[in-house]
Amino acid sequence: MEEQQSPDTAGGAASVETEEVGKEKPADTAAPDAAEEEDEEALPHSEILDIFEEGLARLVQDPLLCDLPIQVTLEEVNSQIALEYGQAMTVRVLKADGEVMPIVVVQNATVLDLKKAIRRFMELKQQREGGVKHVSWRYVWRTYHLVFQGEKLEDDKMRLKDYGIRNRDEVTFMKRLRKK
Repeated sequence: MEEQQSPDTAGGAASVETEEVGKEKPADTAAPDAAEEEDEEALPHSEILDIFEEGLARLVQDPLLCDLPIQVTLEEVNSQIALEYGQAMTVRVLKADGEVMPIVVVQNATVLDLKKAIRRFMELKQQREGGVKHVSWRYVWRTYHLVFQGEKLEDDKMRLKDYGIRNRDEVTFMKRLRKK
């Protein structure tokens, strides 16, 4: 039989417990969270990563997120959510080899934001496919223009909206002509 005395009646002391004779008090009752922490620490990192990836794969099957790759990043999930709520737009970037890259940027993005998003898209793609290890983006932007409806996107600080670019519009990479 247990008796408890509340802190109010004990003059500020913590609870006092007495037990029946012959019953043993379990040692783990004082800290049930300690056993849970040990269980969490018992799993190796690789197993936790596998569990996370399985959950993420199930999450990506959702109709809202089905466009995302299996090895999705938090950044890509947030971009899709922003697209759904109208806070972002997709700019289709056409490469010289005919590949179309769907690049997601915020609604009031600048040309520089688009360039950074292209770079990030390509880095993620290369990681997933094991392609080229390094791309000199300085060289890329010195060698190529981004063009929308015949107009070069030269001012990095100018917003895409000011060029007339809207959701699902197509921007192309165009080789710069040499100046002599």
